[in-house]
Amino acid sequence: MTKKGFVEDTYAEAFEGIYCRVVVTADDEETLLKAALHATATPSIVIGRIEGGIEKWLSEKETPDRRKGVVLQFWGGIDPKKPFSESLKKFEVELSYRIRQDILVKPFTAVFDALPKALGRIDMMERVGHCGDGYEWVENRHGREVIVVPIMVPDFIIERFLGFARGVMGANFWIMCQTKEAVMEAGRKALEAIHKVEGVVTPFGICSAGSKPETRYPWIGPTTNHPFCPSLKERLGKESKVPEGVHYIPEIVINGVSLETVKKAMKAGIEAALNVKGVMKISAGNYGGKLGDYKIYLRELLP
Repeated sequence: MTKKGFVEDTYAEAFEGIYCRVVVTADDEETLLKAALHATATPSIVIGRIEGGIEKWLSEKETPDRRKGVVLQFWGGIDPKKPFSESLKKFEVELSYRIRQDILVKPFTAVFDALPKALGRIDMMERVGHCGDGYEWVENRHGREVIVVPIMVPDFIIERFLGFARGVMGANFWIMCQTKEAVMEAGRKALEAIHKVEGVVTPFGICSAGSKPETRYPWIGPTTNHPFCPSLKERLGKESKVPEGVHYIPEIVINGVSLETVKKAMKAGIEAALNVKGVMKISAGNYGGKLGDYKIYLRELLP
C-alpha cells in the first residue's frame, strides 16, 4: 500500500483568523525561552480568547537590537456575526495580556513588529504603554518608533505599532497510533517537519484531547470528541469511530499566514508521521463542513 493508502479520504476544516507576528528579544537564552513559552501557553481560541505559538528562533544578527530572539505568532478568532472591528478590539485586549503578563515581566525583554505585509496596525500605547502609568515615553531605537515603559528593572521596550493580518487557523490532522511510543515519536517528527515551513505555528504541540462543538455542557465550551476516544470503544459500540488496532489518537493543529503555507506544513507533518513504526493511519477533524471557512482534503496534499 502507498503512503496515500494510509491517509483517510477526508478533510480538515480550517478557519480565518486575526494574527500578529512579533520578535521578542532578551539578554539571555533562559529568559527568552521562558518569555516565549509563557506567552504562547494556554491555547484558548476554543474558549473565546487567543492562542500563540513559536515560529522560529533568531540569532543576534537577525534581530533589531542584536540580541538573541524568537518569532512568535498570536492568533484571535473572527466572529462572522459581528463587525470585524469588534473581533480586532477583542484580539488587542487579549494580546496585551500576553505581552504584559508573560513578556514585560521578564528582565530586559523587548518586543518588535515582524509582519512585513500588514492589513493594519495596533497602537500598543493604550494597553501596554500605559502600564507606565503616564511616565512612559516614545523614542526612536534601531530605526523603529518604540515605547519605553519604566519598570523596576529598567526598562521594557515595545514597538509602538504592531501589524495584524488575516490568516488560516485550526487546520489539523490526527495520527492514529498503535503504541504510546508512536504517539511521541510521530508527534515530534511531525512538529519538526512542520516547523521547517516558514510562517506557521503549532499552538498545542502534540495535542492529546481533540474536541467537538456539540456538548452536553455548553457553558464550559467544547468537550471531548467521544467517538474517537479509544477508552470508550467498547462502551460506545457501533457509535465508536476508533479503527481496530488504534489505541491513541493525538492531534496536530496548525495556524499559518496563508492557506498555501498551512497546506505545505500539513503535507510535511503527515509525511513525517507516516514514516514512524506504530502509526496506523492519518485522519483529521472536521464538523461536516458547517463551521470552517476552508476544507483541506488530506489525500490532495500527497503525491
